[in-house]
Parts: sequence; C-alpha cells; structure tokens
Amino acid sequence: MSRLQAGLIAFVALVIGVVLAINIAPPSENNKTQHVNLYPQVRALPDFQLVDHNNQSFTSENLKGYWSLVFVGYTYCPDICPTTLAELNNVYPELQKIPTDFPVQVVLLSVDPKRDTPERLNEYINFFHPDFIAVSGEHSQLFPLVRAMGMMYSMSESTDNPNYLVDHSSSVVVVNPNAQVVGRFKPEFVVGKLPISEGQKILADMPAIMSQ
Repeated sequence: MSRLQAGLIAFVALVIGVVLAINIAPPSENNKTQHVNLYPQVRALPDFQLVDHNNQSFTSENLKGYWSLVFVGYTYCPDICPTTLAELNNVYPELQKIPTDFPVQVVLLSVDPKRDTPERLNEYINFFHPDFIAVSGEHSQLFPLVRAMGMMYSMSESTDNPNYLVDHSSSVVVVNPNAQVVGRFKPEFVVGKLPISEGQKILADMPAIMSQ
C-alpha cells in the first residue's frame, strides 16, 4: 500500500469518526446560556453580617451550598421589587427540579433597613413564597456587599419623608455554592415597560449555569 493510499484511508476514517461522533453524541445545547451576563472571573464577596426575616444572623456561610438568586430591593418598592419576586415565584418550582447537589435559593437583599425590620421582611417575603429569604442590615454592611455584586442603590430623597423611595439596580445576581458572584440577569430597558428580569429567561439559563 502506497503512502498516498494509506493517507486517504486515514483521512476517510477520520471523517467517518467525526460524523459518527456528531450523530451519536451531538454537542449539548444545554451548556449554552442566552440571557445571563457571566463575568469573566467569579467575584469574591466581602465579609458581611446581616439579619434575615426570622431575625437570625445571615452571612456568606448562608450562601454556601446553594445556587443563590439575589435581588436588591425593599418592601416599600412600588413596582420593580414585587414584580420581580412574582416572576421568581412563578419559576421557583421548576428551578427546584433542576438536577444538582446544590439547590436554588432566592434572596431579597433589602437596602432599606430603616423600615425593613425583620418583622416587616417576614410578612413581605412570605407573601411570595415561604422558602424565599429576605435579609437586611446596616448600610455599612450593605453598601460594600451590593457593590461587590455589581449592583448599586441610593436614597433618592430624605428618609425624613415616610414615603421616601430608594433607587436600586433591578438585575438578579447569581451566586455560586462557594458564595462567589458568577454573573447577573439584566432586564431589558424598554420605554413604557418596567425593567424586570424575566423568570422564564432565568429558568432557561440556570441549568447551564449550574452545570459549570
């Protein structure tokens, strides 16, 4: 057999092998994300000490062992916060069905500690789902944590006004089981429409995120 014939046989065998591999084990589309903005590298979170809606301590240890969907907001928010939590509530049963050693948990990070007491947070978060977690704390704890997540918040007016509003990011942040930020779901900004992170988009990408 000449070298040319041997080369042709090897080439044909290679082509057949590639075709078989593609048809027998096609590339998985489940490993692709379409909606989440993943950071090039995971982001470590600073140490923090917060209090949850059951008046229990909440630290980075409470994020470990879970895939956490963290949303910055407050209970007196008139639109974005309740709508986002309703979106998460709608897809939460399906999120719980994703095969994983680390289940999904939803965390509302309240940046309005003056009004959002543990009692207030308890009443509010249980309206959406009893498994959801709501936490808050001093601004000295909240601000560096929110910033490390790639988010922001600010008081839009004096808190002497009992009906003051709080400006805050509307993304949903993804924190891995090592308490590191991996990315966030950013809402689309459309004129005349609330900037909400859609539950179905979160549900579509979480299996791929959790498989990494």
